Amino acid sequence: MNPNKALWEKGDFTRIAESMRESGEALVAKLGITKGLDVLDLGCGDGTTAIPEAKFGANVLGVDIATNLVEAGNLRAKNEGLKNCTFQEGDATDLQELKDQSFDLVVSIFGAMFAPKPFDVAKEMVRVTRSGGRIVMGNWIPGDPTLVAQILKISSAYTPPPPEGFISPMLWGIEENVIERFVNAGIIKENISFVKDTFTFRISGNPSELVNTFKTFYGPTMNAFEAAEKNGKAMELQHELEVLFNSQNKSTTANTTSIPATFLKVTVIR
Repeated sequence: MNPNKALWEKGDFTRIAESMRESGEALVAKLGITKGLDVLDLGCGDGTTAIPEAKFGANVLGVDIATNLVEAGNLRAKNEGLKNCTFQEGDATDLQELKDQSFDLVVSIFGAMFAPKPFDVAKEMVRVTRSGGRIVMGNWIPGDPTLVAQILKISSAYTPPPPEGFISPMLWGIEENVIERFVNAGIIKENISFVKDTFTFRISGNPSELVNTFKTFYGPTMNAFEAAEKNGKAMELQHELEVLFNSQNKSTTANTTSIPATFLKVTVIR
């Protein structure tokens, strides 16, 4: 089985996505989506940004490698009565089922960054975007002190080293790498721009509950706990994550959690 597919089908990312809905809607509100725009949401999960895009009137195709997330996205769209939003399985490194220049806007928020072969990912995103269209990516930043970069950093300390040739998804959070990948795909450097933005994880519950959601349902954290259990270090990992989540919680209301995370927002003009 494709290891990337296995990773994202391992848990149930919909449980993490529940804490991301508000920020997903806020991000989409800034994309300037108009009725009838053709949008590809790549690495879409169960539709945290795809569903809001459709609510703005776009014709949205969500593509994700995980079967369970595609099914969950189609169910959400059906429950919302959105006939302009469909989800299908696909691999960001090879979107062979999608025609050249099919979309006005390609969006990938913390999605395509996790696919292997980043140069292929950039080429495919450029290929399916119409001339004059846009690509917008949200990518976590390596070494950033905020939540997700730190979860991945802590988790990696407990897991075996990756296989030879593995390219860290976090490299999508470095401007020079993004430029190199899109220039290689035929984009001129001047058409690539960057801004740092914030995505907030919110739940009705305390930070420990959010830690347990990541522990139980988020593939990378699940792998870290499995490896830590074998080495007798699961309690250590749990403690590190508890300290992280509690220290970054900005909520002033009891039994609610609000943790902002910094990301790199990339805009590419085709």
